[in-house]
Amino acid sequence: MKPRLVFLMTFLVVCGSLWLLRLDVGSGRAQAQSGDQPGKSNLVPEFPAHLKWLNTEKPLKMENLRGRVVLLDFWTYCCINCMHILPDLAFLEDKYRDQPLVVIGVHSGKFTQEKESEHIRGAILRHNITHPVAVDSDYEIWNDYHVGSWPTLILIDPEGKIAANYSGEGHREELDRNITSLLAEHKLKGTLTGPMTFKLEKERFKSRFLNFPGKVLADAPGKRLFISDSTNHRVLVTDLDGKVQHIIGEGKPGFENGDFTAARFREPQGLALSKDGSKLYVADRENHAIREVDLCAKKVTTLAGTGKQTRDRQSSGPATSMALSSPWDLALVENSLYIAMAGTHQIWVLDLPKQHISIFAGTGQEAGLDGGNKTATFAQPSGLATDGRTLYVADSEVSSIRAVELTPDGETRTLAGSGELFTFGREDAVGKQARFQHPLGVALHGNRLFVADTFNHYIRVVDTTTRGVSTWLGTGTRSNGTLEKIGLYEPGGLSIAGDMLYIADTNHQRILEVDINTKKVRILEVALPESAPEPKKE
Repeated sequence: MKPRLVFLMTFLVVCGSLWLLRLDVGSGRAQAQSGDQPGKSNLVPEFPAHLKWLNTEKPLKMENLRGRVVLLDFWTYCCINCMHILPDLAFLEDKYRDQPLVVIGVHSGKFTQEKESEHIRGAILRHNITHPVAVDSDYEIWNDYHVGSWPTLILIDPEGKIAANYSGEGHREELDRNITSLLAEHKLKGTLTGPMTFKLEKERFKSRFLNFPGKVLADAPGKRLFISDSTNHRVLVTDLDGKVQHIIGEGKPGFENGDFTAARFREPQGLALSKDGSKLYVADRENHAIREVDLCAKKVTTLAGTGKQTRDRQSSGPATSMALSSPWDLALVENSLYIAMAGTHQIWVLDLPKQHISIFAGTGQEAGLDGGNKTATFAQPSGLATDGRTLYVADSEVSSIRAVELTPDGETRTLAGSGELFTFGREDAVGKQARFQHPLGVALHGNRLFVADTFNHYIRVVDTTTRGVSTWLGTGTRSNGTLEKIGLYEPGGLSIAGDMLYIADTNHQRILEVDINTKKVRILEVALPESAPEPKKE
């Protein structure tokens, strides 16, 4: 049976529900030991010889990895749980840099878009992944290792036998202990060799001023744009022509408050602006925090979050003492800041005067169920827009657009898209018959909801009254295109000022301005004034 049919029939690979898959449910311990691996000889299977590899000059072979501890990370780049693993892997790679540990990503993509090696290369660059990645789009390695969920981590000892198997997030400390133990054991046995180095994709990547911009926010009264320059770990303030007025953040990853030059973010995403235009709110995604930028005093402070990730889906309390999980977008209604909490598959709300944060909608289960806000479910919500009465949500993992009523007893419904984890595509139709592929951004213009249909490389429009969906802009390929026929490449963010739509064309490293009435496109030249030196990048 093909892997996808297995997924659909068993739901064994639902990101975020991974604890249900374990033999020792909820224990947080590895489920497989060295005697449990496949193969008559108890040695791990060899990698298929024909696979494409990234972040390395030549394919890897298991037989050549003998004498080293190997950690396989089975991931897909859409998956928020897989993103949460990456800091753990970076920690381990740095700690054991001079020792014989080899981390290998095995990319077994969920969406059609995720199966192409060039798109995976973009994800490697966006997330600064520094280990080899096998492109396992036909699930060959996945099946050889009997993997059942994203993410799965498999630890292999220097003799080529499985030492441990982990599903889901939160295993950094146990992995660290097991790696230390394996290295010590095999040092005594004399079975270790030396560390390995690899030629990375970033060595041939030509960096631009923008680096995978995730979101954009247009401020018509102030004639400003705010851009989450996500992989540069900063927020830019420009005029409507793209000329940079301020750089918020040092440009190095970190979690620091302070003035614009000293503050640090870690992959900022969603943005919201106070009514008077004096304060900017930032979803500091990888720091699991909401930051407040005082645009007059030029200071950054932490509004919510501790810098640590939560796995609690039932919490509420004082904003600065509550841990968050990958806040991806923001929408402000009066004094309430709504948060697309992608990591817990919920919508949270921050009461700004009271500095209190709580869950507004979603149980935390990863699915696309409609119903009362408290009983409905979401799947990695990543984009928000609102008219003050309804919150429109780009619910990325169910490839759907959801509508959440902003009342105490409100309902959540699917406006368009399948509402199902493995039903996606591109189909212009009405309501649940329409198809999207991992949308990340939404922006409202009257009764027209513009959608960044990210993995389809299109801008789509949903009529909020009829629920009809139409394709509005793009070629459906990753080509740059022309001004007359513009191409998009995984657009992640949208914002509207007047009749102008602004697009964060994320993988093209650019911001577009599109006249909604004429579809005339302008590519903004986002850059510092000629007299200002560009900050150095690490």
